[in-house]
Amino acid sequence: MSVIDAIFWDNDGVLVDTEKHFYAANRELLAERGIELDHETFAEWSLRRGRSVFEMIEGSTEAEREALRDERNRRYERALRSGVDVFDGVEACLQELHGRLPMAVVTSAYPDHFEMIHAQTGLMRYFEFALRGGDYARHKPHPDPYLDAATKLGVDPARCLVVEDSERGLVSAVAAGMRCIVVPNPFASAPDLSAASYIVETASEIPAIVSGLLREK
Repeated sequence: MSVIDAIFWDNDGVLVDTEKHFYAANRELLAERGIELDHETFAEWSLRRGRSVFEMIEGSTEAEREALRDERNRRYERALRSGVDVFDGVEACLQELHGRLPMAVVTSAYPDHFEMIHAQTGLMRYFEFALRGGDYARHKPHPDPYLDAATKLGVDPARCLVVEDSERGLVSAVAAGMRCIVVPNPFASAPDLSAASYIVETASEIPAIVSGLLREK
């Protein structure tokens, strides 16, 4: 009997190279208001804290920030329509793992954005389902997204493997009691990945890890 029964994948920054578009849309809007948003600041606010970078605008109201988020989303969606890149090695990895273990996507992406992305990639044929932003009570770094995914598949969280790219995602997986492989996000600024079970450079390294876990008793 192996030690894992399912694999859960994050989406943005793991399967698809979309965070560059999200960063660009935020950066453009802040630049129009005289605020420079570099990679490090974006990583700290968005990837580590999970907060809106529009809170950096001094004196802004929630209504103003909401309007900025709407405009940011429109720009992000235009970028997504122009094309979505799947990370190198991802599809070959999914092809190799498909049928060996059930897999699902667990993401904070808005449902509309998620559908827009994967209408282009064709990757969803490898997964049982996807949990997206709004499908669970609390977002990462809380454990809810991964615990809900385990419940949906009917598997023990301790027997699940997660593939993440950020510190927040790693914290979520570990809090859910799951092993976690991290493919570090180039946008992340000095993340603490010490709780990761494995750290890899690309998805092409993942099948060998899974094969090893499937052999464990």
